[in-house]
Amino acid sequence: MRLPAQLLGLLILWVPGSSGDIVMTQTPLSLPVTPGEPASISCRSSQSLLHSDGYTYLYWYVQKPGHSPQLLIYLVSNRASGVPDRFSGSGSGTDFTLKISRVEAEDVGVYYCLQGIQLPPTVLHPQTETSLLGWPSC
Repeated sequence: MRLPAQLLGLLILWVPGSSGDIVMTQTPLSLPVTPGEPASISCRSSQSLLHSDGYTYLYWYVQKPGHSPQLLIYLVSNRASGVPDRFSGSGSGTDFTLKISRVEAEDVGVYYCLQGIQLPPTVLHPQTETSLLGWPSC
């Protein structure tokens, strides 16, 4: 029973919103898109996500209607397995961008960036919701 007590102590010490927390800011929050056209989402962190190991711990996820979140991009610019090459990530330090070169209907969903340099990982709520022009939002 000692380990759970130690974990509980760690959780109690973490206070959301304290000065050391990394705050993620994402724009736009609503993004109407047109199939075949490009789209871009920006993400800014309140602190640099560059770790001393040389990696920058920024991830992009999408949650499509009726599905669990799916990893798109890890460590700023690496596409996860199975992610189409129309998705790309870029940026450094505190400023990051997710680009879709040619939007497809299946890309509609809620997109969000996540920092992984500090525990607990944080995301912005709400995230960017995309909708196809002329279609209902997800």
